[in-house]
Amino acid sequence: MTKFIERQVVLVDVQDNDLGTMEIYQAHSNPGVLHRAISVLLFNTKGELLLQKRSELKPLWPLFWSNTVCTHPLEKESYLDCAVRRLDEEMGIAIQKSALEVVYKFEYQADYNNELSEHELDTVIVGKYVGKIEPDEKEVSDYKWVSLDWIKADIKKAPKNYTPWFKLILKDQKFSQ
Repeated sequence: MTKFIERQVVLVDVQDNDLGTMEIYQAHSNPGVLHRAISVLLFNTKGELLLQKRSELKPLWPLFWSNTVCTHPLEKESYLDCAVRRLDEEMGIAIQKSALEVVYKFEYQADYNNELSEHELDTVIVGKYVGKIEPDEKEVSDYKWVSLDWIKADIKKAPKNYTPWFKLILKDQKFSQ
């Protein structure tokens, strides 16, 4: 199994109050400790969503399709600053905070295997983007622009190809493109 990068995640309660930090591997050890995360969904002018297939090097859900990017905010980092940072790091996308919007938060827990899981308070961020994409191959194995109808149909056919948090976001669909 690929190891986590050594860093801290921000622990929170369900109201998103900061409860301190914990090493990332420990926070993801079963059953997981509730911590902050973001999920970014970028749409183009046709209303298509940019999906990424997670790198085989990811310790959780490698080679699964997911939203444009997802990560953990650093301590004292705003959600939008985190989104801008991670879009650049993972997808090579340079974007302004003004092109992004925080839409909602939700809590979820999902076991990956007998050792690791997610337990996150996930902040969903939506934006529009037209431009160059240069993904980091250590982070992303593939990407594509697809319609929401296509994604929903594909998830029905092959749900095991998608990350659990992304399926929850699409099911809730509390966002607009």
